[in-house]
Amino acid sequence: MKKDFVSIKDLSKKEVKELFLLTEKLKQARPKHEKPLQNKTIALVFEKPSLRTRVTFETGIYELGGSPIYLSPQDIGLGKRESISDIARNLSLWVSGIVARVFAHQSVVELAEYASIPVINALSNLEHPCQALADLFTVYEKFKAFKGLKFAYIGDGNNVCRSLMLLAETCGLEMWVATPPGYEPDKKSQVTNHKSQVLNDPREAIKDADVIYTDVWASMGEETEKEKRLKIFKDFQVNKELLKYAKPECLIMHCLPAHRGEEITSEVLDSKNSIVLQQAENRLHTQKALLTILLSSP
Repeated sequence: MKKDFVSIKDLSKKEVKELFLLTEKLKQARPKHEKPLQNKTIALVFEKPSLRTRVTFETGIYELGGSPIYLSPQDIGLGKRESISDIARNLSLWVSGIVARVFAHQSVVELAEYASIPVINALSNLEHPCQALADLFTVYEKFKAFKGLKFAYIGDGNNVCRSLMLLAETCGLEMWVATPPGYEPDKKSQVTNHKSQVLNDPREAIKDADVIYTDVWASMGEETEKEKRLKIFKDFQVNKELLKYAKPECLIMHCLPAHRGEEITSEVLDSKNSIVLQQAENRLHTQKALLTILLSSP
C-alpha cells in the first residue's frame, strides 16, 4: 500500500482483498493476535466528535499493542493555532502515525503531504474511507462474494456515499444510488460500471436489492439545512412501505448515528434484516487490519 490512506482510490482491488483477509484473521484471533504496534504511539487528530471512530481506533491501537493520543480541536487547532504543515512535521518527530477526522478533505491531504509517517483519513467532508471498508467487509462476510449482488444506497450523496461508490467499483459490486435532484454524489465519485447507476427514484434503486444502505440526511456541519432537507428527502425514508420493492430478505445497513424517524424508521433499523451492529463492530476489525498494514513495518 501507499504510505497513507486518504482515499478509497489509494487501494487496488488486490489490496482490498488482502486487507479483508487480514481483517478476517484478526477478528477470528481477537484478542490473541500479534501486537505489531508494540511501543508505537498514534495521534488521533479530531476536529469532529465521534463515538464509533474514536472508540474503534483507540481500542484497535491498544489491542495491537500501541498507545493512542487523542487530540481535540482545542488541543491542536488545525490551521488556526498552527499551520497544518508544521503540525504534520512536528507529529512526525514524536509519533508513528496520524489518524485524522477533519472537516475539510484538504486538511488530511496536507497532513499526508507534510508528514513523514502514515496518515489515515478517519473522515472528511469528501470521503469516509474507513467506514466504506467496514461496510463492504460486512457485505463480504455475509455473501462471501460481490458478483451478482445489488447494493442500493438511498439518501444524500455525501462522503459515505462517495467512498462506497469508489470501493464498490474497485470490488466489482453493482451499486445503485437514489438521491433527490441536486443531491447526487459528484461526478468524480460515480462509478463507470454500466450496471451501476445514480437515480432520483428510491423505488427503482432498491428493486430486487440484496442490500439497502442509508445515512443521515444532514451531516455534521449541515445542521442549518436540516429543516429544508427534511422536506426534500421525505420520500427517501427507508421504511416498510419502501422495502416492498426490495427482496424480502434484503439486508439493511446504516453507518450510524441514525436519526430514527427521519432517514430510517425504528421498525426497519431494529428488524431481523438489519446488520448495523455488525457494521459497527467491523469498524474495529478493518481499522486494525489497516493499522497493521501501514504501521507494522519498523
